Amino acid sequence: MELDWKNLGFGYMKTDYNIRSYYRDGAWTTPVLTSDETVNLHIAATALHYGQNAFEGLKAFRGADGKVRIFRPDENAKRLRSSASYLRMAEPPVEMFIDMVREVVKANERYIPPYGTGASLYIRPVLFGSGPQVGVKPADEYLLIIFVSPVGPYYKEGFNPIKVIIDRDHDRAAPLGTGHIKAGGNYGASLISSEEAHHKGYPSVLYLDAREKKYIDESGAANFFAIRDGKYITPKSHSILPSITNLSLMTLAEELGLKVEARPVEATELSTFEEAGACGTAAVISPIGSVFDPETNHTYVYNNGESGPWCQKLYHKLRAIQYGEEPDNHGWNLIL
Repeated sequence: MELDWKNLGFGYMKTDYNIRSYYRDGAWTTPVLTSDETVNLHIAATALHYGQNAFEGLKAFRGADGKVRIFRPDENAKRLRSSASYLRMAEPPVEMFIDMVREVVKANERYIPPYGTGASLYIRPVLFGSGPQVGVKPADEYLLIIFVSPVGPYYKEGFNPIKVIIDRDHDRAAPLGTGHIKAGGNYGASLISSEEAHHKGYPSVLYLDAREKKYIDESGAANFFAIRDGKYITPKSHSILPSITNLSLMTLAEELGLKVEARPVEATELSTFEEAGACGTAAVISPIGSVFDPETNHTYVYNNGESGPWCQKLYHKLRAIQYGEEPDNHGWNLIL
């Protein structure tokens, strides 16, 4: 198999296997590997009608020592259970989830990009209601599928600053809605905002809270963070997804000497930050070079539009742990 590993985009590529388990009659079936890329779904499945679906995203890396590392799958398992609970779906057991991730990665090992290419194997678990209902109520059957795809950078810019535009015309999630879980509907609601931003030349948007349009919410499909006066500042609210990457960065930030503040962050603080970034599994860290506010026609520029020193330190520190270049003192990696 010959792939141009260094020039991979971020998209779906057919691999050898995906893995599946059904929840039926109160129990999960033994997970099965399959080469089938399709699903035979009932026309009244709750995933199609009532939004009973959630997903996760994590990565596997081929390290400097040749070993394969999967980054923090236990946290993804717990977050998927949280999403399932809120959407009243069956919750996959943590150990079953981790075992399925391990098995599907091993089965597709030839698609794990070589060390040094900057690419990784993206792992996508998706859970949805496969049982039929016409009334608005939970399904009695669920399907968990985990597939993989080799990927390059999420943004074509890679680890280079992106331009962001504030969007006050759309809400990503309601204040007491599903913003804190990884529900598919959240991302469906963001498509119009994302498309409009791209047409204006901005790779990402900055959402404000839906209630007052006063506080920073998320940056596209990623968590927002900023650096100011020796502090790592990141928004916290019920409508923000708890990012596993952000959780990791907060730990590393403290170890590197920054004080961490996870709190409501007012949009008026945008003018005070030294650096800003968006973080998540797909992009790891995307430094934010500037934020444009259409309401005031003002652009906030960070570090002269270049990636700042703290964004660089945090990015390279986390990547070094994921690739086995530095000790994994927190036990974050599952090594195959």
